Amino acid sequence: MPSFDIVSEVDFVEVRNAVDNSARELKTRFDFKNVEASITFDKEIVKITTESDFQLTQLVSILRGNLAKREVDAQSMTQKDTVRTGKAWACNVEFKQGIESDTAKKVVKTIKDAKLKVQASIQGEKVRVTAKKRDDLQAAMALVRNNEELGQPFQFDNFRD
Repeated sequence: MPSFDIVSEVDFVEVRNAVDNSARELKTRFDFKNVEASITFDKEIVKITTESDFQLTQLVSILRGNLAKREVDAQSMTQKDTVRTGKAWACNVEFKQGIESDTAKKVVKTIKDAKLKVQASIQGEKVRVTAKKRDDLQAAMALVRNNEELGQPFQFDNFRD
């Protein structure tokens, strides 16, 4: 029986490249001239520090743009609380890796509510979808890909015929 897995993974090599491009852009931007600002990547977390809240927002926007250029979905990015220490503002940006159980249940429920002739089952941090026909699997892929309510980007992996 044909099957595929629904996963949610972020390519951290591309994230590192986007952070490096953002740091390069930070050095050339006029509005960041003579300003203590930095953007670093360390163990799946991007740390952003600046002198003001507005500049922090600008740096996050630069990062989002560079992530989009590197084809990393911005929905996988979650910005943590902004912290002010002395005259510096800082925030951490984390990336969703894997499908949480609540989201996996929503995916399975969405597929079952569509009344497609497929079976969806949760297997750890991925959802396996099986069917008798390849066309049914492709319909399930389109359904999950176009569903905005799930709030997380998905990739389709391990397609077997």
